Parts: sequence; structure tokens; C-alpha cells
Amino acid sequence: MQAKQAMSMYERLVHETETSRQAFLAIPIIQRALRGDVVRAEYLAFLHQAYHHVRHTVPLMMGMGYHLPERLRWMHAVVTEYIEEEIGHEEWILDDIDASGGDAGAARLNLPLPATEMMVAYAHDTIRRGNPVGFLGMVFVLEGTSAALATLAADAIRRTLDLRAEALRYLTSHGTLDQEHTGFYEGVVNRLDSADDQHAVIHAANRFYGLYGAIFQAIDAACGEPEVAR
Repeated sequence: MQAKQAMSMYERLVHETETSRQAFLAIPIIQRALRGDVVRAEYLAFLHQAYHHVRHTVPLMMGMGYHLPERLRWMHAVVTEYIEEEIGHEEWILDDIDASGGDAGAARLNLPLPATEMMVAYAHDTIRRGNPVGFLGMVFVLEGTSAALATLAADAIRRTLDLRAEALRYLTSHGTLDQEHTGFYEGVVNRLDSADDQHAVIHAANRFYGLYGAIFQAIDAACGEPEVAR
């Protein structure tokens, strides 16, 4: 009998975070968003929280690059490429807020929801106190979620809220970019040959599914039950 081929690191990452992923996808507001069953206040609340965590992406990647140990110096080129891709994405979100009838200036000034603040804080803590490569767990969750859901949700939300395409640039563009990133990301994590590094990424990804899901649950709670029928 032919021996079973061992899973790659990326396959392990997908497999060992599947329970967390399914729990994330089961969150009611995410299910509604995929059907386009959201109101403008919920979409704007999502954009506000997205602004508050996306604006940390480049600083987090810079921090990851700085704290990488000698054995992972090869990742500096990877981090540089990601930074170049991510610069300015928070400005897309502010443009979407304005195009959706919201107040981008208020988004800049308002504090994030506690759930958003906690996710960002955990990301910084992972890089500085834990294993910095664990930040790839956050990349896996946010980019994987975008690639799988963003384009579908954006189309449904656009139809429901009667928005112009300019009001969904972050969702549509991010979804397309993250589909392109998936193969690149897979190649990166498959180069991780240290058990500690592999564990750090898988552990962080499971945590970030919960933390990112908590943001959506907080948005749902903050917006309350909309007056329109579900």
C-alpha cells in the first residue's frame, strides 16, 4: 500500500483551522451580508472598523520584519512585497465611506470598537512578545476571508443598498488582490520548516478567526436590530 503523503504546511493550516473558520462563517451578520441582507448603517460600521485595523497593516508588517529571527531573514523580501501591496488601502476605505453617504472624517477621529482594538493589540503582541511569524496567521484569516467572501458580499450589498461601484472599492479590490495573494502566501508558509514557526502560525490563525469574528458580532450589537424586515 502506498504511504499517505504528508500534508504541506499550508494544507495543515487550512485543516487545523477549519473548525474556527466554520464558526466564523456561522456568525449571523456574515451570513446576512452574503445574502445582501444588510442596511447602510451596518455597512458603514463595517467600513469604520476596517479602517481602524487596516491602517495598522503596514506598521504591523514593518514590526514583523524587524523582529524576525536570523533563521527567517529570507522573509524580509516577502514582507517588503506585502508592504508595497498594502500601502494606502486604508484610504480606499475612507473613500468608500464618503461614497456610501458616511463621514470619512469621523472615521479617522472616532475610536475603534473594543473588539477591533483587541484584535490589533493581539497582532502587535504576537509580533513583539511571541513569535513574529505568527502574524502570518492574521494574514491568512483576513486575506482568506476576503478572497472567499469579499466579492460575493460586495455584489450582494451593492444591489441591496443601491450603491455605486465606487462605494465598494475596498471589498471588491481587496477580494481580487487577495485571490492573487493566496498562491504566493501558500508558497511562503510552505517554506516554514520549524515546528515552532508552524505552530505559531496555526495558533495565531485560530485566535484571529475568533478576534475577527468578534468585530462582526460587535458591529451587529452596536447597530441593533434594523427597522427593515430581515
